[in-house]
Amino acid sequence: MPRYMVIASYTAEGIQGVLKGGGGSARRKAVADAVSGLGGKIESFDFAFGEDDVYVICELPDNVAAASLGLAVGATGLVRVRTVVLLTPEEIDRAASGDVSYRGPGQ
Repeated sequence: MPRYMVIASYTAEGIQGVLKGGGGSARRKAVADAVSGLGGKIESFDFAFGEDDVYVICELPDNVAAASLGLAVGATGLVRVRTVVLLTPEEIDRAASGDVSYRGPGQ
């Protein structure tokens, strides 16, 4: 199943919700439930210091499910979310062995 890294940053209102709504464990459960409802599972869920507040690694059935998650989370207005498609080393091996005809700009 494809893997994704979801990077989230709370708005001020989102942080207030974390403080009032059961803290980090409640947020992890909410995300796990959403991912599970899309047919996936969470591999890791971590809070962080700095520009980004949360890093989630999850498996989802496909890009449509990943987009659905991002849209649902972003639509709350309480979290800014970015989703990164993760590739295995073997997938990069297959990509590197592909025969692509491409000419760079000005070449």
